[in-house]
Amino acid sequence: MSDAAVYHPMRRTNMKKAITYYRVSTGRQAASGLGIEAQIKAVRDFAAANNYDLEKEYIEIESGKKNQRPVLERALLQCKNKHATLLVAKLDRMSRNVNFITGLLESGIDFKAVDVPNGEKFIVHIMAAVAEYERDQISARTTLALKAAKARGVQLGTYGRTVLSKRNQESSLRFAKKMRPKIARLRADGFDTVRAVTDELNRLKVPTYRNDGSKWHLGTVHKIMNQKIKS
Repeated sequence: MSDAAVYHPMRRTNMKKAITYYRVSTGRQAASGLGIEAQIKAVRDFAAANNYDLEKEYIEIESGKKNQRPVLERALLQCKNKHATLLVAKLDRMSRNVNFITGLLESGIDFKAVDVPNGEKFIVHIMAAVAEYERDQISARTTLALKAAKARGVQLGTYGRTVLSKRNQESSLRFAKKMRPKIARLRADGFDTVRAVTDELNRLKVPTYRNDGSKWHLGTVHKIMNQKIKS
């Protein structure tokens, strides 16, 4: 995914340089805003409270299992070149691998996770180990779920995933087509920005695609407003 726009809060004198890194595991999470908006708020609040100037923000869509992540590598290189601190909302957004976190601690690049603000190495190691354990547990549960689905006769593999993906896409397009008139009416009533439309949908408690009481996100509304839909 391309890098996010540069974020410049009101600058103060003697501010510390910082580069931020946000990660989500799937494109669906990125489109819905799930996780990203919370990460951005946590990091920006931390930066404002601790005198950091956020020079650039990076967003990556990648699994926490993988250590080879080009966007993270660019963020770390920027930190090294600019003598800046890397800020992340949660340690597991950077990696769910203990060895990777250990290597980063020993690299000399300064980084801070908002959920470990003081950055004690002992605590960082423990939380990295917990993140790795959770990753392994998720993988184990997924394997068991796939085995159970196969036992029930559910077709797995590339074909099965393709069919499911197509069904999800068709369902998403139907929902977007249904929402277009409602969004058009809101825009006609003066809610002419994505933020304004999103806030009004939440105020009116209009059900989202999941219809589970969840809130609308900027990414979802933007996608519906700009999605090409065949009539």
